[in-house]
Amino acid sequence: MASQGQQFPPQKQAAQPGKEHPMEPRPQFTKPDYKPSNKLHGMVALVTGGDSGIGRAVCHSFAMEGATVAFTYVKAREEKDAQETVQIIKQSKTSDAKDPLAIVADLGFEENCKKVVDEVVNAFGRIDILVNNSAEQHKILSLEEIDEQRLERVFRTNIFSYFLVTKYALMHMKEGSAIINSTSVTAYKGNPKLLDYSATKGAIVAFTRGLALHLVNRGIRVNGIAPGPIWTPLIPASFSEDEVAKFGSETPMKRAGQPNEVAPCYVFLACNHCSSYMTGQVLHPNGGTIVNG
Repeated sequence: MASQGQQFPPQKQAAQPGKEHPMEPRPQFTKPDYKPSNKLHGMVALVTGGDSGIGRAVCHSFAMEGATVAFTYVKAREEKDAQETVQIIKQSKTSDAKDPLAIVADLGFEENCKKVVDEVVNAFGRIDILVNNSAEQHKILSLEEIDEQRLERVFRTNIFSYFLVTKYALMHMKEGSAIINSTSVTAYKGNPKLLDYSATKGAIVAFTRGLALHLVNRGIRVNGIAPGPIWTPLIPASFSEDEVAKFGSETPMKRAGQPNEVAPCYVFLACNHCSSYMTGQVLHPNGGTIVNG
């Protein structure tokens, strides 16, 4: 019998980035009753960290809506998840969209960010939608546990990559394009066990707002999404078995969200027909937590 507040079977993964295929239950990336309507027909999307979790759900949703999709993943640890996501996209894409492109990359370094953008443009000619979504997090008990090397690593993955991929992608984006940055509820309410992660997510909010103003005259919209506790590989790779078991139970809805409950936010912000008058904004699929952000 499950203990009070238990959401998931206790489980733990030993290293970042987490893997989706051994999770129990598997995160939900699709909804059987979702009805696509060609919102992104003919567009080219690049999703960083698209092999699993929210990224996989976004890739799947974009493909169903008519986009040609490229995504990045981390070498070795995410190979199986990436292969699964490629197959998911192939099965869900529209007939006139091109086959997906999976690109292995450590986006914490500028030369890799440039290579990824170049590979997408060489394959598809342009980028219409950029989703900056790569992330890592590490639980701490005290600030003293965070050394300079760890701090730099988290910032490189979580915010350097957003700047640098965007820098090179913008050379191939035109009026009507969209940039969507994944931030987090932790940017608004904090988390005492995720200090460096929360700091990067706050930086992403500021980057999103500033970049929106920077690009508004070019007709490129920039928005963000700040999910609450979502069942993704980050969770068993970051927290103890007991914490994983009760993950999400603190929200007003008393449960964690699923990636398929977040992905429609990305579709909305990527689609000019849906969100043409929105830039510099952040959506909050977080289970009812009020952040006034």
